[in-house]
Amino acid sequence: MDVPLWFALLCIGVLGIKLIRPPWWLIAALLLGGYLLADSLLAPVIDPAVK
Repeated sequence: MDVPLWFALLCIGVLGIKLIRPPWWLIAALLLGGYLLADSLLAPVIDPAVK
């Protein structure tokens, strides 16, 4: 069964928010930080570690 990555991440994110209940500012900071880090000079360094 093929599940798209975005759908799996969305399901895990929703479950994490419902179960752990982190503050919304922490969620926003992690999303914004990940977005900015992916477009930075460190992206080629992080890419092999993620794969």
